[in-house]
Amino acid sequence: MKASRRTGKRSSAGALETISAGVFERELDAVRAIAASPNAGIFGPASMTWRIDRESAIFLGAGRALLLQLAHPWVAAAIAEHSPAIADPIGRFHRTFNTVFTMVFGTLDQALTAARRLHNRHAQITGTLPAAAGPFAAGSRYAANEPAALRWVHATLVESAVLAHNLVCPPLTGDEREQYWAEARLFGALFGLRPADLPRDWHSFEAYTDDMMRSNVLTVSDAAREIANQLFCGAATRRPTPAWYRALTAEMLPPRLRAEFGLVHEQRERESARRALVWLRRVYPMLPSALRTVGPYQEAVARLHGRSHPGITTQLVNQFWIGRTRMDSG
Repeated sequence: MKASRRTGKRSSAGALETISAGVFERELDAVRAIAASPNAGIFGPASMTWRIDRESAIFLGAGRALLLQLAHPWVAAAIAEHSPAIADPIGRFHRTFNTVFTMVFGTLDQALTAARRLHNRHAQITGTLPAAAGPFAAGSRYAANEPAALRWVHATLVESAVLAHNLVCPPLTGDEREQYWAEARLFGALFGLRPADLPRDWHSFEAYTDDMMRSNVLTVSDAAREIANQLFCGAATRRPTPAWYRALTAEMLPPRLRAEFGLVHEQRERESARRALVWLRRVYPMLPSALRTVGPYQEAVARLHGRSHPGITTQLVNQFWIGRTRMDSG
């Protein structure tokens, strides 16, 4: 699967191919048919998805995932023109994690409702690039529900989650990576991605991401650089991102993209990232479950034990991760 050749398919009439409501609902039907259970949701407690996504360490990869998404000119233009990310970055953080965690840890109905809400939101996001970037000409059309763009956003979430997990937890084995990717293909269906839209196995997935990292499809536009600068310098929140987190995020990026974003990564930054990892690897395994696991996972575990309302500790942790005391009820 050559990413550089599948940047955005167009029909013979020149219109962008997007995932229609009919295709999307067919993918949801396929998800429903093999979901763990109505109460456990799509993946359930025995899944690799729950095992990895429950870890608060996933936050270590959040900045990397965002920057890799912004490196796609379509995504950067969509955020610049349609998202309140710069004015309300914390709100975007909460909305993103609420959607993802509800799809992962919610009941089956909650997960499908969150997926439909995301698809409908994406259907409203179309536009034209204000300036040329990489292989995309100025004035060329973009759409959030276009399969190649969605495939890249999905890939950044999956790859960054595994990378962040492996920073502070025992690295996944080959078999565990394959299981996680098989479940990630199911997660992709919640975006409307069809089996043919995604790599077959983990090896193919790695080949796809490597191909994308090297291709000029990922080109940091002025819009992407401005959004990244605003978010990481804390202009909107008045809380600059900690230096160690900026350094760690920069270290996790390919050198080319790190340079295009203008991220400083000299000896001081490399040493800051190294010290942070030494400290995290020492402290993280000792954290209590209430801090080590994300609130939506705690809420899901309580639900499976027959508790309809999350406890006060879970509600507080949920407030950090999703900006509310519990996942969307549908």
